[in-house]
Amino acid sequence: MITAISTPAGNNHILKGISKEEAAQIKIPRKYISRKEEIYQEFLRLVDEHLADIVAERTDKMNELREFAEALFIHPTHLSNVIKEHTGYHPCFFYEEKLLKLAKELLLDNKRSVADVAYLLTYDPSNFTKWFKSFEGVTPTQFRRLHQQG
Repeated sequence: MITAISTPAGNNHILKGISKEEAAQIKIPRKYISRKEEIYQEFLRLVDEHLADIVAERTDKMNELREFAEALFIHPTHLSNVIKEHTGYHPCFFYEEKLLKLAKELLLDNKRSVADVAYLLTYDPSNFTKWFKSFEGVTPTQFRRLHQQG
């Protein structure tokens, strides 16, 4: 949601609050909106790459927002503000959403124990269980039982 208001000097100031259609009528420069989309898409790509590295065990460290911002050559606060302004959600929302999806996929593979999944995703098993339950409403073991095939 974006709102642009003109100052007496003719400068536009961007505020939150209206739809993309309303923003189009205000004539916000396309490059400003497309740059936000570009940053957002690049952030998602970096998150996907990082999670693939985690699963492939090319890294055992979970990146922080600061590291994604460094990869994009922007300040972490700017990254956070742009994504929040563009989507209405903090970047951590998308990071955790992708991490939760990955955790579910890994839990459906019965070859790995819950503890192995936790360690792979850089969690201590008890913290992983708490984290997973806070998002999914069930423990990893309960999730696995609910989704067992056969």
